[in-house]
Amino acid sequence: MDAALANRLGASVRATDPDRYFSALFAPAAMRPLLFALYAFNAEVARVAETVREPMLGAIRLEWWRETSEGAARGVPRNHDVARGLAALFATRTVRPEEFEALVAARAFDSSADHFADFAALENYLDATGGRLMRLAAEILGAAPEQAVLITRDAARAYGLAGLLRSLPFHNSRHKLYLPLDLLSALEMTPEQFFHLEKTDARLAAAERQGALKARDYFLAARNAPRARDALAAILPTALVPVYLRRLLRGRDVPIHRRQMALLSAAMKKRL
Repeated sequence: MDAALANRLGASVRATDPDRYFSALFAPAAMRPLLFALYAFNAEVARVAETVREPMLGAIRLEWWRETSEGAARGVPRNHDVARGLAALFATRTVRPEEFEALVAARAFDSSADHFADFAALENYLDATGGRLMRLAAEILGAAPEQAVLITRDAARAYGLAGLLRSLPFHNSRHKLYLPLDLLSALEMTPEQFFHLEKTDARLAAAERQGALKARDYFLAARNAPRARDALAAILPTALVPVYLRRLLRGRDVPIHRRQMALLSAAMKKRL
């Protein structure tokens, strides 16, 4: 991958996914452009639902990205920076094209009216989206597939759930529910009622606390997972989970410099 393309992909990831951008900076220099290509692809796929009003339109755009990854894997990328970055990734590292197709397929949920029945269903979604992304990053950095699963599963669940909790107001504004139905039922709420809760409603705080406790459990399990070693940069975003959860329960976001400090601390300790 030429330096100009790598720089453009890096700038794109920094704008759309700063946590993963700054984490990638702790990877070996030769691997950073490949991570940027992966993360840029993920950002494009993940934001499809934010740009469409109908599931069919979302399906069309997701299919475009599925075909884009397929072409890149065959060495015939479309005229798009992300496609060219993927082509360089496929040519350089042993990554499976079907993993990219599965990542795209999992994002169909975001544009649909579907719900998660319980936390097990939510876990499946986290595994199929951010979990798959984190596993691919770990493999790019040299982890064997079976090792990548062990070091990323709980880390990805913790980071993914924390992200969903932080973005609840945005998803509520577009009437998309990510919290499981059994949690809302325990709080005696329907999805429609949840979408219209006031910020001061105790039921919203209770839902956030339950989600935060689950994310904290995932984080603690991730700390006890095998050491990531050379693949540390892949799971490094998870180091932000405790910071995010503390600020979430206080109703405040985390400034970028505080995130950078947390990532640096975890990188220096070589653990979450």
